[in-house]
Amino acid sequence: MGRPPHHRTALLAGLCAVSLSLTLCSCGPAGGSAGSARALPSSVETPKLTAVDINPHDRAELRQGGTLRVAVAQYSAQWSPIQTDGGESSTIAVTKPLLPTFFRSDAAGTQTPNPAYLQDAHSEQRDGRQVVVWTLNPKAHWSDGTPITWRDIEANWRALNGKDPAYRAASSTGFELVSAVERGKDDFQAVMTFERPFSEWQSMFNGAANGPLLPAGRIATPELFNTAYLDAIPVTGGPFKVERMDRAAQTVTLVADPAWWGEKPLLDRIVFHAILPNAMAAAFGKGEIDLFNNGPDVAGYQLIRSTPGAAVRRAGGPDFRQFTLNGRSPALTDPAVRQAVFQAINRDVIARSDLAGLDWPTVTLNNHLLVANQNAYRDNSLGLSRYDPAEAVRKLDAAGWKLDGDVRRKDGKELNLRMVIPTGVTQAQNEAAVATGMLKEVGIKVTTVTASPNEFFDKYINRRDFDITAYSLLGTPFPASGNRANFVQNGGTNHAQTGSPSVDAALDRAAGANDAATAFEAINQADGELWKVAGVLPLYQRPQLYGARADLANIGAQGLTDIVWENVGFQK
Repeated sequence: MGRPPHHRTALLAGLCAVSLSLTLCSCGPAGGSAGSARALPSSVETPKLTAVDINPHDRAELRQGGTLRVAVAQYSAQWSPIQTDGGESSTIAVTKPLLPTFFRSDAAGTQTPNPAYLQDAHSEQRDGRQVVVWTLNPKAHWSDGTPITWRDIEANWRALNGKDPAYRAASSTGFELVSAVERGKDDFQAVMTFERPFSEWQSMFNGAANGPLLPAGRIATPELFNTAYLDAIPVTGGPFKVERMDRAAQTVTLVADPAWWGEKPLLDRIVFHAILPNAMAAAFGKGEIDLFNNGPDVAGYQLIRSTPGAAVRRAGGPDFRQFTLNGRSPALTDPAVRQAVFQAINRDVIARSDLAGLDWPTVTLNNHLLVANQNAYRDNSLGLSRYDPAEAVRKLDAAGWKLDGDVRRKDGKELNLRMVIPTGVTQAQNEAAVATGMLKEVGIKVTTVTASPNEFFDKYINRRDFDITAYSLLGTPFPASGNRANFVQNGGTNHAQTGSPSVDAALDRAAGANDAATAFEAINQADGELWKVAGVLPLYQRPQLYGARADLANIGAQGLTDIVWENVGFQK
C-alpha cells in the first residue's frame, strides 16, 4: 500500500458536469470537451479503468448483523477531520460513519443531498449575491441529544473562515468567501451569504472535500476546536457511535447507534484496526481483517488473489503518488533548486518499479489536479516533468551549488536532503532508494529518516520537519475547492509551503466559474503555476486496489462514490 495516504483535504481532483467537477471515465479521456482541454496523444498509454468496484447489492439481499474489521494505517491523535492535524486518511475513514456529511457522490462525482441531514440545499441570488439555503432534517441530532441546527453551521463557518488563525483549520476553502450565516425560517434552516461566487458550494460539509459538520459545542473557541477531539471522539452524529477506543490494541470499535434516525445500519459493529501497511495483506490472509487498502503493493495483490473467499476490488480514482519538497528548508528555498530535483528524478523508472506485477498502467502523471482519465487533463509542466539530469546540473550550478567531490556545496554547507518516509510502506521505501541514487548522480545527497505510521504525519509532515517526503494524495469530486488547502499559500495542508498569488487566483477562478470550460482552463492554469513553484512532484495515478471478503457488499474501491455505511453488510 503506498504509505498512510493523505486526504487531499480537501485534497484533490474529481468530476461532474453539474458541479463543474470533471467527469471520470472508465474509457479514457474525453478530449476537446472544454476550453483548451485535449485528449492525450495517441502515443501515450491511457488507463482504462472501472469507475467503482464495491460488489453492489440491495439491502434485502444482505443479512442483518455482523462485524466488519477494517485495516487503517494510523491510530490517530487528532480525531477532528477539519483540524489541520486530522486530515490523514485513516482519521477520515474512522470518522465517516460517525459525523454528518451533507452530500453523497456517485461514480461520476454528481452530488445528491444526504436525506439523513438535509431536506433541501440550494443556491440562489439575493441582491446580487450568492446565497445558499441549508434546510436541515429536524430529526437529526448529536449523540449527546442536542439537535443539529443552524448554529452548528454557523460555528463551523466561524472556525473555518480563516479570520482567526488560532483555529488551526485543515481548509478554509469556500468558508472564507462567506460573509454571514443567519437563522432561516426556524432553527433548522441556515442562510449562508457569499461575498464572491462559489460554484463548488456542495463541497462544504461534504466529508470528502471540506470535512464533515462538527458540533458547535465542541468547536466554538480555538481551544475547543484544536483539542476537543484530541485522543477522543466525544460527540458523534452518524449511524454509528464509538463503543471503545483502545490505543494499546490500536483499535477503534464502532457500534450501530440505536438513536440513529435514518435507515438502520446492517452491521452491528465496525472495528478499525491500525496495522503497518506492509503487514495488512498478511492479516487479511489470516482472516484477521475483512477489508484493506492494498494500493500498489504487489505482494499484497498476489496474496489477495490467492486467499480463499477473497476478492480484489479495483478502480481508477483521482489519487496519486508524489514527492513533496519542503520549500522552506534552507537548501530548498530557491525554486530553481526544487526544479532541479524534479528534473533529476526519472519518474518512469519509479512508476515501473512501484507498479510491476499489478496489471496497472505505468504512465507518469503530468498534472497536479487531474489524473489522465479525467476530462481536461493536459501536461502543463513546460518540461519540468521530463527527466533531464543535464538541465538539473545546470540549474544547480547557476544557483551556486557547486560540485565538491561527490556532493554539492554552497557557503560551506552540503546539499543534503532529509527524506522522511513511513515504516511499513513498501512503495515509500522503494521510492526513497531509487530517488537517492538518481539525486546522487547530480551531486545531491539524501539521508533517509523512517517514522512509524502513527508519527509520520503527526511528528514530521504536519510539522514540516522534512526536506523531501513521499506519500499518496487522495482525491475528491471537487477539483478546485478540493485542492485549495494543499496548494494555496498558507494552506492548512500545504506541506510543501510553496505557492504563489497566481496559483491562488487560478484555483479561486475555477471554484467560482459558472461554466465547465472556464473551470477547466483555470484548473490547468493553476497546474502550470504549480509546476513553476515546484513543491509537489506527481509520480503516477495510484491504484485504488482493495482486498475484501467476497461476500462483503457495498464497499471497496469507491472511485468517486461515497460509502453509505447504513448499506454496508454481508450477503445472505
